[in-house]
Amino acid sequence: MADITKEDVIKFIESMTVLELSEFVKELEERFGVSAAAPVAMAAMPAGAPAAGAAPAEEEKTEFTVVLTGVGDKKIQVIKEIRAITNLGLKEAKELVDGVPSTVKEGISKEEAEEIAKKLTDAGATVEIK
Repeated sequence: MADITKEDVIKFIESMTVLELSEFVKELEERFGVSAAAPVAMAAMPAGAPAAGAAPAEEEKTEFTVVLTGVGDKKIQVIKEIRAITNLGLKEAKELVDGVPSTVKEGISKEEAEEIAKKLTDAGATVEIK
C-alpha cells in the first residue's frame, strides 16, 4: 500500500468511465456505511453563487429511472421489449404496459437508461428518463 500514492489513486479515478465511477462510489458507500451525496451538497453551499451550487447538483445524479409514458400502436413490440429489459413474465410485462405511466427500471446509470429508452422508443413507446 505504501507504494501507491494519493496521486496514483486520483489518476486511476480520472481514467474511469462514468458508469465505473458510479459503481465505485456505490461500493464505497456500502463498504463504509456513508453517503457521498450529502457532503458534496454541503460543500457546494459555501461557494456562494447559486449557479456554482446548481452545477454540482447535476453532476451528483448518478441514478436514473426510466418511466414508460405511452405505448403507441405497437403494444406487442413494447411488451416484448419490457420483458427483455426487466425479465418479467408475460402477465407482469403486460400489466406494466397497460398501467402507464409505469416505472420500467430505476436506480440505473444514465447510459443504461438511455439505452432502454432507445429500445422502447424504437418499439413505438414513449418514455421519460428521470
